[in-house]
Amino acid sequence: MTGTATPAGALVDIPDSALADTVLERLTTVYPAAGNPFRAQEMVAYMKGVAPFLGLRTPERRALSRTVLDGTPRPDEQDCAAVALRCFALPEREYHYFAVDYLRRHAKSCSSGFLPVARRLVTTVSWWDTVDHLAAHVVGGLVAADPSLGARMDEWIEDEDLWVARTALLHQLRFKEATDADRLFAHCLRRAADTDFFLRKAIGWSLREYAKTAPSEVRAFVAAHSTRLSPLSVREALKHL
Repeated sequence: MTGTATPAGALVDIPDSALADTVLERLTTVYPAAGNPFRAQEMVAYMKGVAPFLGLRTPERRALSRTVLDGTPRPDEQDCAAVALRCFALPEREYHYFAVDYLRRHAKSCSSGFLPVARRLVTTVSWWDTVDHLAAHVVGGLVAADPSLGARMDEWIEDEDLWVARTALLHQLRFKEATDADRLFAHCLRRAADTDFFLRKAIGWSLREYAKTAPSEVRAFVAAHSTRLSPLSVREALKHL
């Protein structure tokens, strides 16, 4: 068992997992063999150089993933942690996408104890392409299953790492009627003064999504706080109202 440091200095252990051994052995054989160096350069440029790429388009990559996972058993939480952390330790972005897809598929195998692993992934090679899926489908799933984790989201919204704060803003994207509106609105106001594009966009996006369920509440919130919310957040929040 190995460990990797979190921003707070604690260690997130990478558990031993025979399943992860199998998956990573297959993955690191199948993915590179299908890589396209010319396409990889285009992907690096499009994603602002956040990470190197193998050059696999999404449909091709997911087809290869099915080959990798063929015949493998359903993972438990330890397997999920091992697969995800080991994938994120590899440089090429497609491995990170594999990990995110894997966790989305098996999120119900993970308990609230998986939250530190999710945070580690959010803060590793952070960019919207992985963070947003982790926020809505992994962290959100954990909070939905254990509402007491909402208090942890109240801590995350205060975090100096913008991607951790963005995750707190976006974790309720799929909650619909189960949305904790008080928490959502409080989180939006807590980061309303931030000038960062990704936080302002996340505020607007989270409100726009909740507006599909409670349009009058979102209209009233935006009207009451229009001078605190950025024009970008307001525009995104009211986009379909």
